[in-house]
Amino acid sequence: MNPTGITYHRTSKTLELTYPGRQAATLPAELLRVYSPSAEVRGHSDAERVLQTGKKHVGIDRVEVVGNYAIRIVFDDGHDTGIYSWGFLRDLADNEADYWRRYLDELKEKNASRLPAIPVGQWTPRT
Repeated sequence: MNPTGITYHRTSKTLELTYPGRQAATLPAELLRVYSPSAEVRGHSDAERVLQTGKKHVGIDRVEVVGNYAIRIVFDDGHDTGIYSWGFLRDLADNEADYWRRYLDELKEKNASRLPAIPVGQWTPRT
């Protein structure tokens, strides 16, 4: 089922998808970014998937409709190659808790973080 409306909420960094006769689905930009359907993120198999780290504060610059079947999301970190089909977005919305759990488990397993890394030379501690 195709959404009838798409709204990005900049403050909460969530993408809201409105469906006829159903409750709207709200997806965080971070979740959309780390599960991007692009080859850059997913690879060409599960073994090639690249864990996305440091994306807690990622936002969306724009959303572009692709035909009648999908959207392309341009993120503020420069990522813009994923094509999000209506079915994929519905799956993310319907199974959001499971996707979050898997993402957080993988971060923990790899000793990685949702927070962006700060290069050592970019800040000076207060004394």
